Amino acid sequence: MTTHASGAFDVTMSPQAMHDTAATTTLARMALAKRYHGDLDATGAGEMIAAGTSVKGSAGYVAMERVEGALHGRTGSFVLQHSGTMDRGRPTLSVTVVPDSGTGELLGLAGKLGIEIVEGKHFYAFHYTLGEA
Repeated sequence: MTTHASGAFDVTMSPQAMHDTAATTTLARMALAKRYHGDLDATGAGEMIAAGTSVKGSAGYVAMERVEGALHGRTGSFVLQHSGTMDRGRPTLSVTVVPDSGTGELLGLAGKLGIEIVEGKHFYAFHYTLGEA
């Protein structure tokens, strides 16, 4: 059975050193620190690599994020894998729980997390299942 969790989150991105040798793209590496509120009461920490291009509205990013806290009262941790693309302003995003990354009461966690930004504030919608580990 799929369960839905939602709420807001705060994110801080800190630039990290990265080598960028291509003239047509700009690569950036960021450390991520997040605080989730609502059904997911947790902190997240991770690393993101992003690429911008010379075409306005075209970019991409990948990230890995470890989340630790409580999901609907169940405590543990899990890892989220992010992949996002902007194609001349048209966004696509996939944020998926890494299989078998759940710990504690979140063993067997699987799911997808959606992100929406409204007036500069970040919100999540998490559709998940808790199967057997």
